[in-house]
Amino acid sequence: MITDDVSRLLPSAIEYALDCVYYVTPKSLARQTPCAGWNLAKLLCHVNDSLAILHEGAVLGFIAGGPMAEPRDMSTDYLVQTFTDRARYLLGAVARPEGDARSVTIADGVLPHDILIAVGVVEVAVHGWDIACSCNVRKPIPATLASGIMEIAPLLVTDDARAGDFGPPLPVSSLAGPSDQLLAFLGREGSARQFVT
Repeated sequence: MITDDVSRLLPSAIEYALDCVYYVTPKSLARQTPCAGWNLAKLLCHVNDSLAILHEGAVLGFIAGGPMAEPRDMSTDYLVQTFTDRARYLLGAVARPEGDARSVTIADGVLPHDILIAVGVVEVAVHGWDIACSCNVRKPIPATLASGIMEIAPLLVTDDARAGDFGPPLPVSSLAGPSDQLLAFLGREGSARQFVT
């Protein structure tokens, strides 16, 4: 069960991801990422869109949907600054919920606010790791954060939800740390080396 406590993970997830985008350079934008078929520029565009959608849901209580506009500026500075700004906007919105903070209307359904925040935590932290990998930086998800995400991940990442976003769970040593255990559950290898060309 996902509860209000999930919001305590968001600041750590955002802090971790902001540390990861620090390593993005113009050269790294063309590199492959752990997300199949995406280079780092495309991944940053995706995460920036996700942060905008999560912020919309947290502030307005609904998500309008529809495709996001392709950014005109694909420079490193723009993509990283957009990520930084939107991550901070989301954190501020969750810290000071406005309106009905208990649910978010999306398409023809209603999503509990806690689920929205949980999705944000997973999205931000795991893509932070993806970004670090693409920059050839080994930066495990902090143990406390990874353990907290591992408690909610099975509720969000079901077999049906894996297609396209997550691979099947990978075998992992029982001695592996929380970051490697979480990444294995989400179908990601624990090494950055394979993504750098």
